[in-house]
Amino acid sequence: MFGPGRSGGAAGSSSAMGIRNGTKAHRPSKPISNIYFILILLLLIFTPRVDSSWWYIGALGARVICDNIPGLVNKQRQLCQRHPDLMQTIGEGAKEWIKECQHQFRHHRWNCSTLDRDHTVFGRVMLRSSREAAFVYAISSAGVVYAITRACSQGELKICNCDGHKRGRASDDRGNFDWGGCSDNINYGIKFAKAFVDARERMVKDARALMNLHNNRCGRMAVKRFMKLECKCHGVSGSCSLRTCWLAMSDFRRTGDYLRKKYNTAIEVTMNQDGTGFTVADKDFKGSTKNELVYVENSPDYCLMDRAAGSLGTAGRVCNKSSRGTDGCEVMCCGRGYDTMRVKRITKCECKFKWCCAVECKDCEDLVDVHTCKPHKRPDWLDIT
Repeated sequence: MFGPGRSGGAAGSSSAMGIRNGTKAHRPSKPISNIYFILILLLLIFTPRVDSSWWYIGALGARVICDNIPGLVNKQRQLCQRHPDLMQTIGEGAKEWIKECQHQFRHHRWNCSTLDRDHTVFGRVMLRSSREAAFVYAISSAGVVYAITRACSQGELKICNCDGHKRGRASDDRGNFDWGGCSDNINYGIKFAKAFVDARERMVKDARALMNLHNNRCGRMAVKRFMKLECKCHGVSGSCSLRTCWLAMSDFRRTGDYLRKKYNTAIEVTMNQDGTGFTVADKDFKGSTKNELVYVENSPDYCLMDRAAGSLGTAGRVCNKSSRGTDGCEVMCCGRGYDTMRVKRITKCECKFKWCCAVECKDCEDLVDVHTCKPHKRPDWLDIT
């Protein structure tokens, strides 16, 4: 019960072990029993649920009501109540970063699939402290920064607006310019995202919490990394003798591409004995983990449906027969083979420009082969009646 990716149960296992070993259980005294009861009650009240996440805000649309959002811890619920308009923005942003996640993994066995009406959004796959979890936490944190920063600049929020700190003259490789216009308030976006997204993880001190906090930060910094200078020229006949410039966020796709590369090079880590940081599992690693995604557990292969691991398997997934990459039938289908079906596709063809301002096309029919992964073959003993 420590948020997505953590579960308890140590106390139950020790009780069971005592019974198996034949040890005689002593009845605790009444005061001790009362203390145990109070501790359990406090844990039930203050420990966040494992089966919910703030990510579900994206599925609520305009129905964002703070008391009804599953998965929020107290700090997040307080922020929600103080800034309901920000929650609406975060909800819209959630749809965008989930869509970006699905774009980045569209050709992979795990394709960032979501579960309808499920408060965890991604299901049990996020319970494992894997590379996939690392990416989702990073892209979700980045999505909150991006959505809030954009809403601030567009004047959609009462609590923030453009970044007014940049004033005076500056220079770049093209010469001098004056700060002006409306710079995106990335610092406010990062500040609020940190307070809201990290709230759950700061309630616990375990390896998964440290992993999530690290990857959340990487996601926030990824958005800031791609801030770009935009300028407007002034001068006679557009001579650009004077420029007014401001800082703007790049398209979110750049953040998605960047974090996708970080997923490829993610570093396996273990928690230090004092519980304050990480140690890289590979003793020969000489670099820094500061800007890298980190994970604690290896990923499943996602080949077969596994409800415990949250894997949906790849049966029925479309694959590319001629590719040797992750979208290729050999890799995608995990060696099970594939079925081929000829289907009719209608595409636009013979397009012509028509004066003025219109393009007219014909609908052309093509027969194409679509390859889909075969299901897993049942073991022979299952077919015996």
